[in-house]
Amino acid sequence: MKVVTGVVGNDIHVVANRLIELSLNARGYEVFNLGVNTYLEEFFDAVVETGAEILMISSLNGEAEGWSREVKLLKAKYKQLDDLIMMIGGNLVVGTGNAEDIVPRYKNYGFDIVCHQVDLNTGLDMLEDLIKDRELEVSNK
Repeated sequence: MKVVTGVVGNDIHVVANRLIELSLNARGYEVFNLGVNTYLEEFFDAVVETGAEILMISSLNGEAEGWSREVKLLKAKYKQLDDLIMMIGGNLVVGTGNAEDIVPRYKNYGFDIVCHQVDLNTGLDMLEDLIKDRELEVSNK
């Protein structure tokens, strides 16, 4: 499967982004890493250009929240991406916060998987579980 990944907005946390790319490659994904300082619309354009099935955004220290509020608007603009898996992870708030508040907030923004302060392998396992669930739904139709 193809994955577009990168760090949203003015976030420059390149090390974590590179580790995500390496881990995705190790699991057999074809990765298109947009790097740091990526605007949300650039992610969507890259998904269209590459034919990716997954959009994975990383962020630290709450940088993503302002950008994430635009996800639903962009999903409406890019209607051909209805089956796109939207995933975000990192430290999704300024300072600390609890996942019980943060995960529903980001899901309401339009993400399918939200990994607030979740280790990388656990997050990738969550992604693979969702992929299996979607494949099972398709085979049962």
